Amino acid sequence: MTKRIAVLLGGMSAERPVSLVSGKACADALRRKGWDVVEIDPTRELAKQLADAKPDVVFNALHGEWGEDGKVQGILEHYGKPYTHSGVLASALAMDKQRAKAVLEVFGAKCPEGKLVDRYKAAKDHAMEPPYVAKPNAQGSSVGVFIVLEGTNRPPAELADPRWELGSEILIEKFIPGRELTVAVLGDKALAVTEIIPKTRFYDYEAKYAAGGSVHEIPARIPKAIEDEAKRLALIAHQAMGCRGLTRSDFRYDESASEPLWLLEINTQPGMTPTSLAPEQAAWSGIEFDDLVQWMAEDASCPR
Repeated sequence: MTKRIAVLLGGMSAERPVSLVSGKACADALRRKGWDVVEIDPTRELAKQLADAKPDVVFNALHGEWGEDGKVQGILEHYGKPYTHSGVLASALAMDKQRAKAVLEVFGAKCPEGKLVDRYKAAKDHAMEPPYVAKPNAQGSSVGVFIVLEGTNRPPAELADPRWELGSEILIEKFIPGRELTVAVLGDKALAVTEIIPKTRFYDYEAKYAAGGSVHEIPARIPKAIEDEAKRLALIAHQAMGCRGLTRSDFRYDESASEPLWLLEINTQPGMTPTSLAPEQAAWSGIEFDDLVQWMAEDASCPR
């Protein structure tokens, strides 16, 4: 019997445009695999939307606040149908970047020094000696991220903008120089190490999602010891946080440092767009996109 699957896409966060693309790609893949697919753009009436759709499985392709911070996961747990990606606790913890680092450091990861600051205070005075990174503590997709370089006189004024909708807590984090690396974990396996070479000043929203915004070198041209360590830490992060399905951990690699590898964060809902990193690593590992999405759907469960 053909299973009916609801793909959640879009949603109410600042990352809605990315989720629409991710979700559409996953829905199309599932249709090609023979699933009966219904696409749901969640509102605060998601419980009713699910009841009306009557799916056997839910594929969560949401990004950002509400969609990957444990809130939707809580609704899905209450709904009682199998769903993809991580559960309530892992999602909420991973979305809180500063608190997630506290957990990861217990398991041996080296994470950048950071502190949480009210956004108005962060916009008024330097909360840390530059260079540092200022970013929302509970957002993804490089939304609202600023690099404050050494010698910069003032913090980013945008943090005090009345139109700011990315939360009141700003993570001020020591800037780690070096190369951008990322590792996807699928189930219990770290897939590969990709080096991200942005064509913009850093790996921002444009570099991440615009066609040609960055070069993804896979496998990264790094020493074997660094490759192995990045994979080991990504798998540890996945397991320590209690994640399920597909995750992606991001690193900085400072070749000049005595301890060169820094774990920045873990993403429980990696992008599934044509330029996304996790599907690229899966393909490099021999798992084509449709098969990846099929695996994720078949891995769905409740509770997570």
